[in-house]
Amino acid sequence: MNADRLPPVRSAPDGRSGFRRVQWRMLLATMFCYLFFYTGRQTFGFAIPGIEQELGVQKDTLGWCGTALLWSYAVGQAINGNLADRFGGRRMMSLGAILSCGMNWVTSFGQNLVGLVIPWSINGYCQAMGWAPGGRVVSNWWSKTERGRAFGMYVFAAGLSSVLSYVTSLLVIDVFGLDWRWIFRLPVLLMLLGGVVFYLLARDHPRELGFELPDDHDEDTTGDPGSDGVWARYRRVCGNWRLMVAGVSIGFQNSARYGLLFWIPVHFLGTGFKQDPWGRWSSVALPVGMAVGALVSGWASDRLFASRRSVVISLFMGCAAVASLVMYLLPPDDRLLGMLVLFGCGFFAYPQAPFWALAPDLLGRRLAATGVGILNTFAYAFAGLSEPCIGWMMEHYKISQTVVDGSGVAQIVQVDNTGLIFPIVAGLCLCSAVTALFIGR
Repeated sequence: MNADRLPPVRSAPDGRSGFRRVQWRMLLATMFCYLFFYTGRQTFGFAIPGIEQELGVQKDTLGWCGTALLWSYAVGQAINGNLADRFGGRRMMSLGAILSCGMNWVTSFGQNLVGLVIPWSINGYCQAMGWAPGGRVVSNWWSKTERGRAFGMYVFAAGLSSVLSYVTSLLVIDVFGLDWRWIFRLPVLLMLLGGVVFYLLARDHPRELGFELPDDHDEDTTGDPGSDGVWARYRRVCGNWRLMVAGVSIGFQNSARYGLLFWIPVHFLGTGFKQDPWGRWSSVALPVGMAVGALVSGWASDRLFASRRSVVISLFMGCAAVASLVMYLLPPDDRLLGMLVLFGCGFFAYPQAPFWALAPDLLGRRLAATGVGILNTFAYAFAGLSEPCIGWMMEHYKISQTVVDGSGVAQIVQVDNTGLIFPIVAGLCLCSAVTALFIGR
């Protein structure tokens, strides 16, 4: 059944205040579900040291595991965003959470590279059933003048999901003392819970509860997107050149973001990490910064920049480039300052709320999920290209490091240069900032 083929609109029984309460309920239900999604795909970096030790797979090869997930996720975004415009987001998002939980468990039993890559790739597609369908629900319930803040809250939940994936992974390996396989088993149970709760609480469209759509005088909210046909929706979305430019910009942005999320755990869990608990827990500053930055960027695009999303994107990404270079130049033993700068990297590198608000801004609600899906396809296609390249550079450019063994004897060893992640991220952020200037909206 098409999500927009709904019963005639009835007057809202409780007036505007009643709609406001339900509007927030829908946003919070969507946020609650997505709060746990990253426990199903951003934990891989914490498993890398254990996989390397047990299965003997090197970082550059494991980088391709990340690419397999990101590219299958990108393909899934292109497909599932369109399907969400046709069928609605509630069932798809809930189903994605349940299936992703199952595929994480399958991955945890992998005994070789193939046993990791295949289920992890399928998991990428299952994960792609979350974001665009959830974006469709948010677009249906919020008007253009409030959409930046609404998407800011939605992306804030995604940022907190990164925090949760970091904390739960550290609990598994550091507090509970379990091996890497349990990283794919325990945190994802929260995602299963989120999918069930979202299905029970959420509704795709205000008309399902007898409310009218929020007023938008400058966009077409009438008609049935399903009547356009699948390919017609793709043609309309891909024919919007501003959205395509935004796709390139978010591609660079997401490459920087995933470069940080994927490799920062490796950087802080490197040689000698057991003697430096402050170092590994300070890595949590990154996703915390991302969560706060997502919220602030969405609010700023509505309140301070009058929905001029591209200005906010370019400003944030330029600052992220500077913060990444500062992080690279900091002495490694200055943990407190390093944690603050790492927070800044995350804060400025995650202005995705303005990107997602651009989709309904430029295309209208009817094509919002297709637009969000296409943007996310760009985002993860670019990110998938960057992961193995970063892994290869870390493997082939070594640095000397003093390590103290169990008997207290210090020795100099050659280790992977994981700090290269910061200048690489700075370059990607700068590319995103420059490209965003051409969106012009």
